[in-house]
This record gives sequence, C-alpha cells and structure tokens, in this order.
Amino acid sequence: MLAQKPIMGFNTWNTFGANINEQLIFEIADTMVSEGYLDAGYDYLIIDDCWSKKDRENGLIVPDPKLFPHGMKYVADYVHSKGLKFGMYTCAGFKTCAGYPGSYGHEYEDAKQFAEWGVDYLKYDFCFFPENADTKNAYLTMSMALRCSGRDIVFAACNWGKENPSQWMRSIGAHTYRSTGDIFDVPKSYIDIFTSQLNNVENNAPGCFNDMDMLICGMNGKGNVGLGGCSHTQYTQHFAMWAFMGSPLIIGSDIRNIDDDTKKLLLNKQLIAINQDEECRPPFIATNYSTLRVLAKIVDKNKIALGFFNVDTDAEKDAVAFVSLDDLGLHSESGVSLKLYDVINDCPLGNVEGKDYSKPVSDGIHLGRIKGGEARVILCEIVNG
Repeated sequence: MLAQKPIMGFNTWNTFGANINEQLIFEIADTMVSEGYLDAGYDYLIIDDCWSKKDRENGLIVPDPKLFPHGMKYVADYVHSKGLKFGMYTCAGFKTCAGYPGSYGHEYEDAKQFAEWGVDYLKYDFCFFPENADTKNAYLTMSMALRCSGRDIVFAACNWGKENPSQWMRSIGAHTYRSTGDIFDVPKSYIDIFTSQLNNVENNAPGCFNDMDMLICGMNGKGNVGLGGCSHTQYTQHFAMWAFMGSPLIIGSDIRNIDDDTKKLLLNKQLIAINQDEECRPPFIATNYSTLRVLAKIVDKNKIALGFFNVDTDAEKDAVAFVSLDDLGLHSESGVSLKLYDVINDCPLGNVEGKDYSKPVSDGIHLGRIKGGEARVILCEIVNG
C-alpha cells in the first residue's frame, strides 16, 4: 500500500519558491543522505511550482532548460541513486499558482509523462480552477490517470480544504489531502492550522492522511513563506503538533544551512516514532480548556503518547498542564501505573498511578505550568494493571 504511514520528506516551496534548479536538487539530495534525514525516514524529495516553461510544447509540459538542462528523468535518476524518492508538482487548474501550465484537460498525458520521468509523488494544487468545474471529479480524474500511468505514484491532493475533502479524498484514491490554506513562518499560522484540524483527525489512517502543509521549523523568517519567524520553542511546538496529528512531515527549511537545534528537532526519533507508529491511530482530545490542548495517542501496544500544547502565541500567558487518568481511559481504581518519559527533554519523569477516585485531581499527570507557544510531549508506558 502506498502511504502506509504519513509521508516524510523535503519540499522546495517554503524556502526557495521559484529559485530552484538542477544543482539545488542535487545538493538537497546529497544533504538528505549525508546528514541523516533519509535514515530518519525523510525519503521524498519534492520539487514544487516553477519548474517548467511557461507554455506547453506539442501538448506536453516541458522542464525549463535553463533550470533543468538535463531534463527531469536525469534529475529523478540522481535522486533515486541516493535511495530517495522523487516528487513533482502540477495543478488541477489550467495554470499553476505561479502561472505555469496546469493539468486541467491534460491529466492523462501529464500522468504518463510523470511516470516516464520516474516520479514517485505528485502534489496536485488548486489554482486557476474553472469556477464552474467539478472539484471532486477533477481530483478523481487525476487519481485515475496516475493509476493508469504504469507507475506507483503517491497522489498528494492539495485543494486547500475546499468542499470538505476529509469526507471524499480517500474514496477517490488520494493518499494525502491538504485541509487548509498555506502555512507561513509565524506562530499564528501554524497554531490556526492546528486548532482548525482538532476535530478533523478521525479520517487519518493508512493509505490517506490529512496534510496540514509543510513544516516551517528553522526558517527563522527567511525564504519564500518567511514572515516574522518563530522561536525555537515555537518550532518545537509546531513539529510536535504535526507529529501528533498524523500529518505528513515535509521539511520546508534549507537543510543545507539549518542550526543544530533545528536539525536535532527534525531528527528527534521519538517524535518521529509517534507520527510513524505502525497502527497510525489518530489522536483524541483528552483535555481542552482555556489555551491548553492535551492530545493523547495510543501507540506501540502498551504506550500512550501525550502532547500538552499551550496555543497562546504570547509566551507570558502560561497554563496549567494536567490531564486526569480517567480522561485517558484509565479508571482511577484500575490499579494501572504509568512510567513517564519526557520526549522533548529526553529524560524520565517517574511513575504515576491511580489512588483515590474520590479525589480525581490527584489522579493524573501534572507538568506544572507551560508557557504560550510551548509543548510538552510525554510517553506513558503501562507497567502494570
């Protein structure tokens, strides 16, 4: 099955926008391998918009020879030689978002061409879509075109959440679907996306995942979507949110030049493991009060992952981080004991166990107060009960 787990990889758009070329893709591919990203699971390298000439030739989209002088098959072969998978971009409209040829009315010849080039992943955007055309049918058409192309290609549908895609994208064969508009490098952007999707996680499962857009970790206000930037604490919260929600983890920063803290975050084995858990269970909301959101996710047989997120963008606005055992489905009189481990700070926190059901506040996990923009991620192992 394609997309058995959320896709992991790198996409050019957030940092580079139109400033892409063959040499850049080679350098990114080399870095993904040499710096441990491939080993961590980031195996898709995706070229976004602006790779083609402005007009079709003989009915086909043609790579810009100034940017990709050897053609896309050559680029795909290089990416594959590194053990990576190769992704590309087109649009359901008659033009892409940057004004290059889209695939509306050309779905089957484009899908065939992508397959011949060796494409493994196709991002399918939604700009310049005819006002009276049928959205669902357009995405179904490209889905079928890819299936008829002769190559297994992940179909990453990107219609920005229009017409409630969580209700139909899986059925038409999409492997991921964008649920919101674009992300930008400011705290409000990723927090708004996260909160808008808290009630839209139940449809995440092997084969089709809710894509909350690319990661902005480590952009620091630079690049194509860079605005004010975020603190490292906020980038940590952002990455932990995406990991918990089962979103694809697609790096958007320039991995050739990121700082050590960002690299450590992107390669955090336990956060990645939460995202890539074998059963890919969606999280549930264990606690939701004031600015605190506590998500719980059953993982790895006898473990529960907990994410405590203070969604206030003001670091001075703290919140009490607490969740009761009962809200995790663990009755206070069950005798269950949990062994706690702090994933972000990489340290054990001891054990918690239910004691007296008449005092439920005492029967839970207390982490003190966490500031706005902060996250705490706790892995809870059931050790008895």
